[in-house]
Amino acid sequence: MNKNLVITSLLGAITILLGAFGAHALKEILDESALKSFETAVRYQMYHVLVLLVVNTYPKFSAKSKNIISYLFFSGILFFSGSIYVITFGVNAKSIWFITPLGGLLFVLGWLKMAMVFFKKAPNK
Repeated sequence: MNKNLVITSLLGAITILLGAFGAHALKEILDESALKSFETAVRYQMYHVLVLLVVNTYPKFSAKSKNIISYLFFSGILFFSGSIYVITFGVNAKSIWFITPLGGLLFVLGWLKMAMVFFKKAPNK
């Protein structure tokens, strides 16, 4: 069993459910700014779910590289998107202000790790 692909698939399903929830149930509850923040969280989650599918099915990445990138993106989703979700539902943003940028940093680190792996795998000409 590829644990990363199982987690990625579940995150994909959750993303679709949250997107539908935001589009239908939250439209009447949230103001425009909060709804846009929620949509940003959903969008970034889906971007990284799609990248995780590519990373974990790309045969030239080692299992170690797949795991590092996956954990960085899983953590990024949790901290970035997760913090926006909880702020949307009433947690005071001032009490968790540092979590969203930490999630963004984890996304950047995942992308940089992926770039390093691609660079190392590039044929020497």
